[in-house]
Amino acid sequence: MISVNTNLGAMIALQNLNATNAEMATTQSRINTGKKVSSVKDNGAIWAIAQGQRADIGALGAVKQSLDRGLAAVDVAIAAGETVSDLLLQMKEKALSATDASLKTAARAALNEDFKALRDQIASVTSNAEFNGVNLLKTGATGFQALANAQGTGTLTVGAEVLALGGSKVTVATTQSIDTLTKATASMAAVNTSIENVSAALARLGTKSKALTTHMNFVGKLTDSLEAGVGNLVDADLAKESAKLQALQTKQQLGVQALSIANQAPQLVTSLFRN
Repeated sequence: MISVNTNLGAMIALQNLNATNAEMATTQSRINTGKKVSSVKDNGAIWAIAQGQRADIGALGAVKQSLDRGLAAVDVAIAAGETVSDLLLQMKEKALSATDASLKTAARAALNEDFKALRDQIASVTSNAEFNGVNLLKTGATGFQALANAQGTGTLTVGAEVLALGGSKVTVATTQSIDTLTKATASMAAVNTSIENVSAALARLGTKSKALTTHMNFVGKLTDSLEAGVGNLVDADLAKESAKLQALQTKQQLGVQALSIANQAPQLVTSLFRN
């Protein structure tokens, strides 16, 4: 049936052309954004899953920052602790020299001045071994807790290792001296005990530093895996989309031609009324 009121062929051609244009718009959007799911309208379920993973990735970024700060604080404490250990070794040498009963008064006084200078350096080092407000070595230090997971339910705890003078680890008193043979002998014992305690404290800090580093590496790998997973969910295959775009462009041109041909059909009616 030929009708000038209803052109079924044109309607079908127009529907197909509109469908092609819609597909082309989707493909162009994927090429422009690099994503096959760039908004909730593209695929609500996938978008929601990807958003959840992005939230975890952001949270893991905060975890990494916390671990970075913790690791820096421990490294500062280790550097200061090693300095304290070196100072104690020098103090041992001075104290041992001062236990020589034949030592002259002037020589003992000189050794005592050196000993006290080294002692006071320990106080200075431990009080200044601070990073971002965290000092693991000074008197009253309580340690810190670093975030361990994206939910904030896990932490890595690093305890304080107080190396201040007159403490349980550095037993050398703030007034320790070697100006007499008796004091030199007592100082020798205190320094030896302190050296052993400081070495043990540094070993514990080294273990904590390694634990923080290991966990930070894990968090980095976990973040990379999550990012790769999000990419698999939402990223577009640009090679595939490029090929599809070329096919759609050809299809679009053919659709326009088909619509043009369909629109010419009603004009055939006029030939029926010619003489």
